[in-house]
Amino acid sequence: MESITGVEVYPIISLLIFFIFFVALFWWVVTAKKDYIKTVSNIPLDNQKDQTL
Repeated sequence: MESITGVEVYPIISLLIFFIFFVALFWWVVTAKKDYIKTVSNIPLDNQKDQTL
């Protein structure tokens, strides 16, 4: 890997992508509306829509 020119930039780019993704995810979680979180968290428990037989 040392013989490849410019290889040192790839770890920096991957770290930036990783960091930006998790900062954006954290920001979305912090700013998400509580009603939306409550609605989405109750979806697995809502069996009335599945009982259409």
